[in-house]
Amino acid sequence: MARQAERSEATTRAIEAAARKLFAARGFAGTSIDEIAARAGVAKGAVYHHYASKEALFERVLDAVQAELAAAPVPAASRRLTDPLDLIADFVLRYLLAASAPERRRILLVDGPAVIGWQRWREIDAKYFGAGTRAGVAAALGERASPAEIEAAASLLLGACGEAALVCAAADNPRKTAREYASALRRMIAGLVLT
Repeated sequence: MARQAERSEATTRAIEAAARKLFAARGFAGTSIDEIAARAGVAKGAVYHHYASKEALFERVLDAVQAELAAAPVPAASRRLTDPLDLIADFVLRYLLAASAPERRRILLVDGPAVIGWQRWREIDAKYFGAGTRAGVAAALGERASPAEIEAAASLLLGACGEAALVCAAADNPRKTAREYASALRRMIAGLVLT
């Protein structure tokens, strides 16, 4: 039984790896299940055995990409930051740069909202980045902030980050745009803290 589970896991890894490469290169609409199966070295039926649809497979790939971003190690320079506003701006910049990288941009930001819908896209984003965003906002706003204020500010920040990510994805120079948006976001958050 263990060997069957290992084979099944190896098959799903191969399918997801193939799908990720194709979705990143060609997009969701430009990728077929036949191509995914061929690249993974499995039969088309094996893909449908593990995933109910191409959309379900895409959602799994998108979730895995978000998990990868969330698990990325924090650089030493970022770990030395102590000001909550600097921490938030640094976190946003690192997210924007990572999300707009060519191997992720199309999956996360171009096709993601269109394929799985805005609501589900936001749920996945919040699953990985929501708690950290709330903690950062709570630290920035301090003890005087109520849970409702923290939740509202965190939701607004997540929305602003989502919009910034979409702008970066479409920009001619995503890295420069990410830096501009992270800087603007830091100034915006500073205004919240001062009020």
